[in-house]
Amino acid sequence: MIQLGKKQTLKIVRRKDFGVYVGNEEESVLLPGKYVPEYAELGDEVEVFVYRDSKDRLVATTQTPKISLDEVAVLEVKDTGKIGAFLDWGLEKDLLLPFKEQTIPVRPGMKVPAALYVDKSNRLCATMKIYDYLKIDAPYEKNAWVQGTVYQINERLGVFVAVDEQYHGLIPANLVHQRYRIGDPIEARVLKVREDGKLELSPRHRMDVQIGKDAEVVMDTLDSYCGVLPFTEKASPAVIERELSMSKAAFKRAVGHLLKAGRITVTDGKIRKIQDGQ
Repeated sequence: MIQLGKKQTLKIVRRKDFGVYVGNEEESVLLPGKYVPEYAELGDEVEVFVYRDSKDRLVATTQTPKISLDEVAVLEVKDTGKIGAFLDWGLEKDLLLPFKEQTIPVRPGMKVPAALYVDKSNRLCATMKIYDYLKIDAPYEKNAWVQGTVYQINERLGVFVAVDEQYHGLIPANLVHQRYRIGDPIEARVLKVREDGKLELSPRHRMDVQIGKDAEVVMDTLDSYCGVLPFTEKASPAVIERELSMSKAAFKRAVGHLLKAGRITVTDGKIRKIQDGQ
């Protein structure tokens, strides 16, 4: 059986001037001549991907698309039109992303995580609603570092991440201290693997490592303020998050670390960098 939207190995059953038909005597699909392997003969098997051309006809290609049926991939928006957006998925005909399948308005040049599905008209389309296409059997354990793509943001729950474009991941809201956008690539640490198989993530290192990294962020911020930060760890969480993209607790730990190391002073409601030689 010929499968729409998937790579499959099919036999060459007929040859025409414009290409060959692959499949079997009961069901076959055209593989245009430009994609027919050199020296291919009747009866040979060819690996092809089956989709619909610009005239909505089934057609095969030996090109490898960037996404297959029920998979998730990050695809670039090439154009927008009256019925939706069109994504570059590596084939001649761009992939339709209908308006109703967009979780945010998209524009050309954006890269968005999307899944490939077959719509009610038996056409291949993309959707940004990828939650149901992600799996819960990730091979990662606690403290492993993973890569993924932001696909949904919920102020109450947190930032949803497609880990490896395959698995469920979430940065809980209380760990979100910077601005994320859908489509952002992200590197995060596995806090835990939940009982349902989904990954709980953090963009930060373990505390013993993170303190040193946060301290350097504080020092870099001091440099941007000419060595004097106009607030201390007593500032509001909103100010600290805006200026340093970290929580108030993390800021307090970093300041304590720098005080102990003799790199800063805290006086008159300000943090001052101790210059070399002082």
